[in-house]
Amino acid sequence: MDLLGTLGTQQPLIGMVHLGALPGAPQFKGDLGAVVSRAVADARTLARGGIDGIMVENFGDAPFYPTTVPAETVAAMTRATRAVAEAVSVPIGVNVLRNDTTAAVGITRAVDGTFVRSNVHLGARSTDQGIIEGQAHDVVRHRDRVAPTVALLADVAVKHSAPISGSESVSTLVTDHIERGLVDGLVVSGTRTGVGPGPSMVETVCELVAAKDSSVPVFVGSGVTPESAPELLQHADGAIVGTALKEGSEVSAPVSEDRVTDLVRAVKS
Repeated sequence: MDLLGTLGTQQPLIGMVHLGALPGAPQFKGDLGAVVSRAVADARTLARGGIDGIMVENFGDAPFYPTTVPAETVAAMTRATRAVAEAVSVPIGVNVLRNDTTAAVGITRAVDGTFVRSNVHLGARSTDQGIIEGQAHDVVRHRDRVAPTVALLADVAVKHSAPISGSESVSTLVTDHIERGLVDGLVVSGTRTGVGPGPSMVETVCELVAAKDSSVPVFVGSGVTPESAPELLQHADGAIVGTALKEGSEVSAPVSEDRVTDLVRAVKS
């Protein structure tokens, strides 16, 4: 699937809409309408600032379910994502934390979205939710059956996780995700939210992908700022950005249009 073509630009920037806590989550404040309104406001700010795509994520639902989320989460995310999709004209994606990609596919299909993100697509990783095992066998079949035009992005060594074995081959990870996981794009992140990967890691993944299948785009999934963008995006095809676009770089703060504009300008120039 030509995700870059759908996003409509070279080196697209995907901005995060971090949803507040949803019904059933410990920090839900009892007003889903307020959560939706904040999501729409952030999405409009991202779009005004020149962002190329938006990903909606249940960031406020910590502690996260490791895999399948309950029905109320799917319903609330669908409502919020639909409101976002109706408020802006850029392509929309969904990430259901921590790793319910089949739910993300269903939500994306319901709102006529464009892409989903799978945090642990293959293998197994140690996380703060315990051991999470990839569900590529279910995810790819479900996507092909329910939403065949939705692109599947998957993380290579997702942030907030570690390999169970203590070590891993980046070459094997990249090859397996493309050949056996059948992904449409890859995401390279740092160790935690807001922390970028090393430029050498980004370059290595991009070189491996180019040698295997140059049609698979590579996105930097964390740590992209106006200052770091020239180095981190020297080889990557695009970026997914959340924290750097918030007021004061506080992940719980609203999106800042000035910060969006500054990053867009830095990347596009």
